[in-house]
Amino acid sequence: MNFSEEFILLLNARYPILYIYSFEEDRLEYSIRSSLHKLPERAIYTWDFVEGYTNNPNIKGFASKNPLQALDLIEKVTAETAAIFILKDFNKFLSDISVARKIKNLGRILKTQPKTLIITATEVNVPSELRDLITITEFKLPTLTEIKSELKRLFTSLDQTLDLEFIEVLALSCQGLSIERIRRALSKSIAKYSKINKETINLILTEKRQIISQTEILEFESSQIYLNDIGGLKNLKEWLLRRKGAFSEKAENYGLPSPKGLLLGGIQGTGKSITVKAIANDWKLPLLRLDVGRLFAGIVGESESRVRQMIDIAEALAPCILWIDEIDKAFSTQNTSNDSGTTSRVFGTFITWLSEKTSPVFVVATANNFKTLPLEIIRKGRFDEIFFVNLPDSDERQQIFEVLLKRIRPEKLGDFNTILLSQKSEGFSGAEIEQGIIEGMFIAFNERRDFIDEDIIIGLKQIIPISQVDIKQIQELQEWALSGKVRLAS
Repeated sequence: MNFSEEFILLLNARYPILYIYSFEEDRLEYSIRSSLHKLPERAIYTWDFVEGYTNNPNIKGFASKNPLQALDLIEKVTAETAAIFILKDFNKFLSDISVARKIKNLGRILKTQPKTLIITATEVNVPSELRDLITITEFKLPTLTEIKSELKRLFTSLDQTLDLEFIEVLALSCQGLSIERIRRALSKSIAKYSKINKETINLILTEKRQIISQTEILEFESSQIYLNDIGGLKNLKEWLLRRKGAFSEKAENYGLPSPKGLLLGGIQGTGKSITVKAIANDWKLPLLRLDVGRLFAGIVGESESRVRQMIDIAEALAPCILWIDEIDKAFSTQNTSNDSGTTSRVFGTFITWLSEKTSPVFVVATANNFKTLPLEIIRKGRFDEIFFVNLPDSDERQQIFEVLLKRIRPEKLGDFNTILLSQKSEGFSGAEIEQGIIEGMFIAFNERRDFIDEDIIIGLKQIIPISQVDIKQIQELQEWALSGKVRLAS
């Protein structure tokens, strides 16, 4: 059911107060007015705090800077008049005791008269005493169909030939943006190229990257790393290879459900983060990175709003990969809760979405310590699989050396004894092995020669691996993983 259908249904069912949250105020109002054309005629009154009622037939600017007076108009309009009252950003005043009481009193009137009160806002923030009276609904970002319709309209207005294949590609690149943002990006193309062409896609992607960053929630990530560039992790790679085409039209026609996601946990420096980037490159999907700490804001109710915004953006960009970095730091059971339940509400919203989502958003969460995560997130149904990334064994360390040295000195790979280097780096993680190579390169660089095995071995000796720094915790994690509760990545 789309927004228009749901909105009409709620009006016909005589729901008294609707709370609609969206970041697209103009498009929301346009959709409301368009939906009302399908119903018997109704008067529409719109109010905002600065200008008051802009279309009041009697007094222009009535109830300016007076939210209580804005509610008075609902009583003044005759009982027989079918009317819609749109109050913009009115959620800011719901915590006022006089406004809340007035809304409760109006609730009885709205139930018996053909009037509907609509509160528009960019976040959900409804006091507990009004929750039974107010119905919350969401106005989502434009669908692919809506974006195509807008693009066709723009092409027609510019007298450009409608290339349906190009519009399809352009629409996909615009997914995840509001209509207003799409118009701005296309205006930039017109200003630069005097038309919309294939170069427009690069401008849209650049604009999109900036816009996503401005949300301070998600970031676009990119790299040139592929799974073949990562040493070890045989079991994990095989699991990922089987799902490589899971988001294709062929897989959908076959009846395969879209994979939900993956939880990668394990010892620091073992390649969890780089693996996520490699998955996105191998699967040819956009990668969005979420720092969970950014969800938690200082204003009451804003954290929950940010979770919903994150979900909206990810689903609008689907199919995509959503990377949740260091999820254990945000939702650890060891954290003390002094935030009036904000963490619990954010966590509840997030795991509910993980379980119930149907959109092709593949969620990859990384964690350094499984043991501190709540059981709700580890249990089956949240993620398709949970893998433990252990310290690399001898063969995997050899593979890591080969991958790293091939990247740095591809023409001299055969000059290095990777078997010896593997033996000298027992207990090292992939990140520590890379640092050992870099230390060896510095030694040789200062002596004005190319580096050799001996330089790398000296570099490794200068590093104290984490396996020696925190022996007890590493052993506990390894024993827990080997107990059979999770799958081993190697």
